[in-house]
Formats: sequence, C-alpha cells, structure tokens
Amino acid sequence: MLSFPSIDPVIFHIGPLQVRWYGMMYVLGFAASYFLVRFQIEKFKSQKLAAEFENLNFILIISLVLGGRLGYVLFYNFSYYLHNPMEILATWHGGMSFHGGVVGLILGGFLFCRKKGLNFLETADIYVVTTPVGLGLGRIGNFINGELFGRVSDVPWAMVFPGGGPLSRHPSQLYEAFMEGFLLFIILWHLKTVKYRKSWGHGTMLAAFLFFYGVFRIFIEFFRQPDAHIGYMAGFITRGQLLSSIMVCSGLILFFAVKNRLVIHQPINH
Repeated sequence: MLSFPSIDPVIFHIGPLQVRWYGMMYVLGFAASYFLVRFQIEKFKSQKLAAEFENLNFILIISLVLGGRLGYVLFYNFSYYLHNPMEILATWHGGMSFHGGVVGLILGGFLFCRKKGLNFLETADIYVVTTPVGLGLGRIGNFINGELFGRVSDVPWAMVFPGGGPLSRHPSQLYEAFMEGFLLFIILWHLKTVKYRKSWGHGTMLAAFLFFYGVFRIFIEFFRQPDAHIGYMAGFITRGQLLSSIMVCSGLILFFAVKNRLVIHQPINH
C-alpha cells in the first residue's frame, strides 16, 4: 500500500483569492488545446476556420461549462436540483459531468459552424484530438483533491484517501489520467497527423474519440467507486458505464456513416 501524497490543493493565495491545482489544470488544458488546434489549422491550411478561431473557442468554453453543469444536474442528481433549483447556479459547490460537457461541446460547436458556414465534422476532428490533454490534466487535479477515488483494493499501489475511509483504494484517477488522457491523445494525434494516411473522411476523429473514450471509461469504472447517492444500476453497472456505452455506440454509428461515404482513399502529403 502506498501513502496518499499530501499535496495542498491550493497553490497560492492572492488576498482572499485561492489559486487551486484543479483550476490550474483546466487552464493548462485549455491552453494546450488552443495551441494544438492552431498548429493543425496552420498545418492543414484551414483558412476559414482560422478566421473564426477565437470566436469558436469562446463558444466552446461556454458550451463546455453549461453542458457539464446541466449534464450533472440531469444525469447524476436530478431529484436534488428539482427541489433546489437555485443550487444549479452554485457551480462552486462542485458537480460537473464529462458526458454532459461532450454534449454541450458538440451542440455548441454544431450551431456555431452552421451559422458561420464551417464544416462541422471537419472542425470537430481538429478540436477533438486535443481533448485528451485536458482530460488527463483534469484527472490529475481530481487526484490532488483526493476525490473520485477508486474501489477498495489490496493491490500494492492502493492508497488510503482522506475522504475514502480507512481502507485502501485504487487510485483510479491516475488510471483515467493515463488511459483517457495520455493513451487516448497518442492514438488520436497519430491518426490525425501521421504523415501518410488514408483520407479518413471528416468525422472519423470524432467517431474515434467517442469510441475509444467510451471503451476506456467503461473499463476504468470497474475500479472507480460509484457515486454514493447513485450506486449501481441493475446491481452491477454504473451510471458512467451506461453513458459511456452510449458514446461507444454513437462512435460506431458515426464511423460507419462516414466510411460509407468514402470513395477514394489517397495518401495526403503535408
């Protein structure tokens, strides 16, 4: 058993303002996405997207926050917020859903692209390959906060989390940081930027993200402690696994829809 590292969640104070590691991870994730998207825009010469780059980023950030919050309200604690509607606005109390954030990003991005005349699937492919960076950093932030820990375990690397009782548990946040962050980024970035590749068709990267993230999340949920107020559905499946199964199915449907539109597969020289 390993000792849980004693890391102060607050990096430093500026008067009454706290700068926390979790918030810093969001900032770093947004920054990484910003520069990686701009790199692709220049690499693939997406001039129309370049003209709307800053405006789209703003819309996506708003869509992520709204989708993540509303997703948590609807998917994870609807009965509570139904009786306490003002708490929906109290984001500082915590409560964000990744799956809701994905829905928010897709919907916000689609509406923006439609209004500005951008190809939504082409744009989504550019952005989505950068998403795992923020996901991995966010999970590290969860680990520092000692939240979203894993199930009870006696593996040698198990830890006793401050809020998890006296028993050792899987550091499932680190599993997620590796699989949903590092590994998923390597897979998607390779598929998107490899020098000689087939013409996958716009939407393939979005489909790959939905599929691989869903598969990884379903697997990791076997090690992650379910939310106390939800527990298991049907006695064995978690809410996260159910929502991730929908992602997997959506990814497969999108992939085959894109694939069936392909006629010519040619290498692309950059």
